[in-house]
Amino acid sequence: MARSESWRYEKLTWPEINEAVKQERVVVCPVGSTEQHGPHLPLDVDVVCPCGVAEAAARQIPDQVLVMHPFVHGYAAHVMDFPGTTNIHWEHFIKCIVDIGASLAYHGFKKIVFLNGHGSNAPNLDLAARRVNLETDAECAACSWWQLLSVDPDFLPSWRESRFPGGIAHACELETSVYLYLAEDDVRTELIADGEIAYHRYGSDFYYTDLFGHGPGNVTSWTASYSDTGVLGEATLATREKGERAVREAARQLARMITEFRARPKPPRGDHHAAPPTMPMPWGQAARPNVHGDVHGDLSRGG
Repeated sequence: MARSESWRYEKLTWPEINEAVKQERVVVCPVGSTEQHGPHLPLDVDVVCPCGVAEAAARQIPDQVLVMHPFVHGYAAHVMDFPGTTNIHWEHFIKCIVDIGASLAYHGFKKIVFLNGHGSNAPNLDLAARRVNLETDAECAACSWWQLLSVDPDFLPSWRESRFPGGIAHACELETSVYLYLAEDDVRTELIADGEIAYHRYGSDFYYTDLFGHGPGNVTSWTASYSDTGVLGEATLATREKGERAVREAARQLARMITEFRARPKPPRGDHHAAPPTMPMPWGQAARPNVHGDVHGDLSRGG
């Protein structure tokens, strides 16, 4: 029986992990959510999509990267009016993601990418990545997979047919297309229908949403308050062919990003205090060992 691809993190042995560290591989952790995606898409859309992109990228640069098992639950409190959704408290979510990053850094991986698949994970994932950067000696990037479709300015204008804003938001033209490509048998194609975002009726210059642009004055609240079906966008414009194009483009750009990230030297930290600080860094959290095994105290615990 053939052995799994060499870039699958969970299929390696511990000696092989040591070898991967020596090779300075970048570790990609897909981070998703288990939540409603309308009547036509399964609950795992936000897991399947980033995994599909990460795996397609890994096949392009198999010697540079490892792809972890996905983190399958996210911050989805606002979607709990729809059955099936699971929610991880935002603080627990951040702590779990930081622990994953810190574990990887402890073992010697110094370049980490959290590849996001769920819009409402983004602010918490950004904070988690920042904490990994400040609290370990690794570098960590957080990236939502659909952002990679904006790197080439010519791609989206040639791909998108739905209106902006609102045509691509949730269970929409994009997510439905990508899921059709990655797992078509699980799509209830006979139930595909467009879903209007109710507050777009206001025609506001400040209050609108789309995966590729949000208004500056958005109010993010209960999904069920502005959608009866959970579909936000023009899902009827989705096709499997569009999904293939989107996955190929996102994977191409992710592979480019990983290659650049891997080669880029980490900039040195500069400390501009006239005199060395006389107290521990005010992390505001439990004491955490640094890379030398010393413990930085938490000010709330008396340092």
